[in-house]
Amino acid sequence: MDRPECKAGVRAVSALGRLAGRFARERRGVAAIEFAILAFPFFLLIFAILECCIAFVAQELMSNAVDDVARLLRTGQLKPDDIDREEMRDALCDRMGVLFPGGCPEMQIDLRSFTTIDSASRVFDSGVVPAEYRFDPGPASSANVLRVFYPWPVITDILRERISSPDGKWLLFATATWQNEPFDD
Repeated sequence: MDRPECKAGVRAVSALGRLAGRFARERRGVAAIEFAILAFPFFLLIFAILECCIAFVAQELMSNAVDDVARLLRTGQLKPDDIDREEMRDALCDRMGVLFPGGCPEMQIDLRSFTTIDSASRVFDSGVVPAEYRFDPGPASSANVLRVFYPWPVITDILRERISSPDGKWLLFATATWQNEPFDD
C-alpha cells in the first residue's frame, strides 16, 4: 500500500537532487560565485597593504620632522630659552600636517640633554617608551636626544591583533641624537 505522503517526500528529495546536480554541472556563473567567495579576503588584504603604506608614509613624515627640528636646535636657530613643549609640538606638526590631525593632540615629546653622548646612551637601555616624558633642551655644546611618539590608529582587523597595542593603536616614533654646536646662549 502506497502512502501519498511518502511519494511526495521521495519526489521532493528527487527534485532536490536533480536541482543540485544541474547546479553542479552549470558553469556559466562560476566566476561570479568564486569572486563572491574570494572578494572579502581579497579586499581585506588590499586594505591591509594600503594601511601599512599609509602608516609607513606617516612614520617617514614624523622622522623627517624630527630631523628638521633637531637641526634647528643643534645649530642654535631655536634656543633652549626660546622654545617650550607646545612650540616644539607646533614646529613638529607644521612639518607633518598632511596625515596627522591638526595640532597633533596625541603626540608625546621627550627631549633630554646630557653632558656627553655616552651618558645619553646609558639612559635609554630600558625600552622605547619612557616612563615619563621630559622637555629639557640643552645649552650650547650639550648632547641631546629628541624622541617623538604618536599612537597611529589601526583600522584593518587583520593587522590590529598583530601590530597594535591593546587600545588598537600602532606606536609610531622617531628619534634624533645630536651634539649642539657651540652657539651663543
